Amino acid sequence: MNLQIFDRLESEVRGYIRSFPTLFAKARGAILTDADGRGYIDFFSGAGTLNYGHNNPVLKQRLLEYIESDGVVHGLDMATVAKKEFLETLERVILRPRQMEYKIQFPGPTGTNAVEAALKLARQAKGRTNVVSFTNGFHGVTGASLAATGNSKFRDAAGMPLSNTTFMPYDGYLGEGVDTTEYLERVIADQSSGVDIPAAAIVETVQGEGGVNVASFRWLKALEQVCRRHDMLLIIDDIQVGCGRTGSFFSFEGAGISPDIITLSKSISGYGLPMSLVLMKPEFDIWSPGAHNGTFRGNNLAFVTAKETLVHYWTTRDFEDTLRRKARIVRAWLEHIARGYSQGRFSVRGRGMIQGLVTEDPEIAGKITARAFEDGLVVETSGSQDQVIKLLPPLTIEEQTLRRGLDILERSTAAVLGVPQAEDTIRFINFGGAR
Repeated sequence: MNLQIFDRLESEVRGYIRSFPTLFAKARGAILTDADGRGYIDFFSGAGTLNYGHNNPVLKQRLLEYIESDGVVHGLDMATVAKKEFLETLERVILRPRQMEYKIQFPGPTGTNAVEAALKLARQAKGRTNVVSFTNGFHGVTGASLAATGNSKFRDAAGMPLSNTTFMPYDGYLGEGVDTTEYLERVIADQSSGVDIPAAAIVETVQGEGGVNVASFRWLKALEQVCRRHDMLLIIDDIQVGCGRTGSFFSFEGAGISPDIITLSKSISGYGLPMSLVLMKPEFDIWSPGAHNGTFRGNNLAFVTAKETLVHYWTTRDFEDTLRRKARIVRAWLEHIARGYSQGRFSVRGRGMIQGLVTEDPEIAGKITARAFEDGLVVETSGSQDQVIKLLPPLTIEEQTLRRGLDILERSTAAVLGVPQAEDTIRFINFGGAR
């Protein structure tokens, strides 16, 4: 595959092209096809942007109809029919059934825009500059978002001091049985700790880029209580693990918490179109008109597909039922790999349809994903040392295709380790590994 034009003209900052070195031409559902006609099963989903697959036919049809009708495409923050219908649908389908009352802000089109707006708003609301973030957290690569991001790979590229953020240990960071919210409580309560009282704490319920680290519901509830005791806002960054990725629309629903601010992006448009949201409790909507703006806040094409996504997938519980079954298949197969090949070298973690195969040796993880790509599977690594193989298949993936992808991952693992494929794998291929 000739990729010379990218080597010659595109910046060295390009990343994913190095992991997946082919020229992609088409995509449908869970399959990417390159210019030579070779298909790849997609366990990457645009880093979580394509929860509903590539070129979802239901969404595509509605989008084509809107374009054909000369519907408004770019609208800044003006009122348009597409925005009106999206807001009405979000309230009716998502917020009211969950008894959630939030105002909605449309910041710039990407996740980091939503985080920047959320942190700015929290600091204004509380009149404080410090924010608590957590080890291995990832919130974006601009300004305040980067200051709240833990990975040195991203922080080192800032070119300026990153301040006004205090990092605290995430759930499990200090080992099993250690409640790290107790440390957070102690540091904030102690006026001699050297930590300024924060305006907010920002957290991912599952850290995707950080290595598929999962916060327990108990820990999230304890974090919320710390925030309440110390007059801090709780910001949930649901950009990668929201929109159904963990099994429910919001990743925190099972925890029984009520975030003050929620950020959404990636799969909120449903079709891979740029869009992000900040949901805030009404009492914190203290913006003055135009205080946080941007040219591309009104992507009406994204409003159209986002509305259709909510109507098609989230008006009943049927979609969530299919997610639970697929999640069981993925988890069972990964645990099968860990048992059958690791000799203690692998473990599994995750929730719903974001799962990670954790290796002790980052080099092995990279070799497995590279071999998987050669065999027709697109899957990435994550974590502080890229030691976690992170699975993000489309939520709409057919079960047969899901099993095929998992079989490729297993065969790649066996090939890299130089061992034969486990004899009982046929059970997982035929029956999905879980019932």
